[in-house]
Amino acid sequence: MLGVGRAGPCLDPSAAPATGPSWRQGPEPAERDAWAILASVPGLGPLTFAALLTRFGSARAVVEIARGPGGRAAFAGLPASSGTDRPLLGPDVLDRLVGAATGGEAFLARTRELGLEILTLEDAIYPARLRAIEMPPPVLFVRGDPAALSLSHAVAVVGTRRPSDAGRRIAARISAAIARLGALVVSGLAVGIDGAAHAAAVAEAGRTVAVLGGGHGHVFPRAHARLSDEIVGQGGVVVSELAPEMEPMPWTFPRRNRVISGLSDATIVVEAGARSGALITANWALEQGRECFLVPGSLDAPASSGCLAFLRDYAGVARIVAGVPELLEDLGLVAAGPGRIPNGVRTAPRLWSSPVGLLAELGATERLVAEALIGGRATVDELVEVTDLPVASVLGVLTLLEMRGLVAGAYGRYQPAGRLAAVEPRAVRRSVRAGSRPRAATPPG
Repeated sequence: MLGVGRAGPCLDPSAAPATGPSWRQGPEPAERDAWAILASVPGLGPLTFAALLTRFGSARAVVEIARGPGGRAAFAGLPASSGTDRPLLGPDVLDRLVGAATGGEAFLARTRELGLEILTLEDAIYPARLRAIEMPPPVLFVRGDPAALSLSHAVAVVGTRRPSDAGRRIAARISAAIARLGALVVSGLAVGIDGAAHAAAVAEAGRTVAVLGGGHGHVFPRAHARLSDEIVGQGGVVVSELAPEMEPMPWTFPRRNRVISGLSDATIVVEAGARSGALITANWALEQGRECFLVPGSLDAPASSGCLAFLRDYAGVARIVAGVPELLEDLGLVAAGPGRIPNGVRTAPRLWSSPVGLLAELGATERLVAEALIGGRATVDELVEVTDLPVASVLGVLTLLEMRGLVAGAYGRYQPAGRLAAVEPRAVRRSVRAGSRPRAATPPG
């Protein structure tokens, strides 16, 4: 892992700067700007970045020499390593370095025009999860609150750009449940599963991180420009390791996927075809020592073929998504229930799910009615009284819960059924149990 101090770069994880109260703890502004200029040079990767800092002592020194009259000559003779004649910088990369250094002020002006923060490996608030991967990006260009990258729990939700309607709904349900529990939803802002994941988190007033496949000056797809604004407006982040004017290219998306998994404790693939880029994110997650979950699908569904093949190829490592409440337990976002025994093996058959996980899976209005039912309200009039919802909304929610097997009704009275029947009254909000009138949620539709 690349950590850079006054003595130059090293590969010791303990060299990472300690987290402090301000994200501005780190290099001086001029040094931070120089890091950004170096990061904008196509073809200059983390190892070469580190080698330059070792040789010249700081990014600022590299940039000043590169823009000086003898800059090209100063770099031309540098070997890639001792005992080799191979140059550290090829002719093309050297030309780009000199060009980036010469045009550095215009580059920095564009960065600020886009409202971007420059986050380097020397900054205290560089996300620890990403710092822990092999060769983390030296620089991140961040739009939004950098602190959001370091929330205590972060889960990536990714998948195909051509999802089925069911896949889109599942991605939204998973992301909404994660967001309701206060965890960060990470994805790639692409159309399809990624967009559904971000939108669901935003709808739940949760925070989400969108990792771009290009620079901030070329948000892709353009249709998600408004979604990216909503993400930032709600305290989330749009982030890229690529310079603002870098256009998305085929090779930039695998790089993006490495950052998605690196920012996350676990990666969930909802739908993925046999050659889906989401499987690259899953591979990166396993390489980085993170958990990886895949939603199984029909044997005949092209959008599930990649997930099924991955589960087969990585049996015992990749994990199956057996349900949203079960997934929330497996992610450690809610406590496991009595279906788990100390050695981690589930009892069979599994008839119980975490009540917190089940309630988190429900929408706001559904949850309000479900909690009232658990609290002992049984008639429509009682449910209207305790929830402050219109009669039509209560009837609509009851129909939806009945269709999911969570409510049973007979002779005008309703009671929890299925998994909802296992939820104990003490698991619901005190206001509902006590009979007070909580503020009504927005009715569906």
